[in-house]
Amino acid sequence: MANRVTVGLDGSPEGAAAARWAAHEAEVRGASLDLVHAEEWLENPPLPVTTTEERRQWAAAVLRDTADETRRVHPSLKIDTRLVRGLPSLALARAAEDSDMLVLGSRALGSIRGFLVGSTGAATLIEAVRPIVLVRSVDHAGNPPDNTRDRGPIVVGVDIHQPSDKLLAFAFEEASHRHCPLVIIHGWSPPPILSYAPALDPGVQQEMAHGITTTLDEMISPWHERYPSLQVDSRASIGQPAIQILDAASTAALVVVGRRVRHSAFGTHIGPITHAVMHHAVAPVAVIAHE
Repeated sequence: MANRVTVGLDGSPEGAAAARWAAHEAEVRGASLDLVHAEEWLENPPLPVTTTEERRQWAAAVLRDTADETRRVHPSLKIDTRLVRGLPSLALARAAEDSDMLVLGSRALGSIRGFLVGSTGAATLIEAVRPIVLVRSVDHAGNPPDNTRDRGPIVVGVDIHQPSDKLLAFAFEEASHRHCPLVIIHGWSPPPILSYAPALDPGVQQEMAHGITTTLDEMISPWHERYPSLQVDSRASIGQPAIQILDAASTAALVVVGRRVRHSAFGTHIGPITHAVMHHAVAPVAVIAHE
């Protein structure tokens, strides 16, 4: 990796929130910041731009103004700006290929309805091989969630039945950079037969819970050894995984979830748990692609 954080800008408050979060993240990592605008990123641009030259001037102004504001707040940060062309989702994914992560903004829909990942953001999630972080804008000025969240834990949801090394690698590294606790969540449900006839063997559920906890501990043991000073809280509890992740993430600095890479053009590319967390977590959400 080039030790760089890339952020997609579109001139919106959500893009501004993403840039502010990405600048802080780059500083925490000791990385550079790459501000990128993809042409035709916006479905409904905030300004009436008509010609190609006007669009490019507007894009250049967005990049320049964001860079100037970021340098004012983070004077020691190395900042580059780029205008990329092509299908926005592909262009942004390519722009971040050698970055630590790609940061995008998403729009709030209200406390009940959650957040909206726009069509370009959703398409980029599918195309990108690097981690993508979705950042919410909490007001019309483009401010990300308040800075007190930077002191919260990193929360990662894992499935003990699926490969989770990429998720754990990202989560442990992020917690190490931030010197904060790491919370690892695995939610599970007993087989339906136990709910119909629990009296057949009262110890079966406890035995299953012990086995699942043991498997989770074995999964994260190598990472404990790699990061011995990190405070880790692993939880294997009965219940819906998305709800457990969202509950744990209520005060988190960052939530980490995965998506399986699908090489077919058909079928869903983002599972229901990741979909729910993306749309309802208040904290920034990192989506990690894995096989």
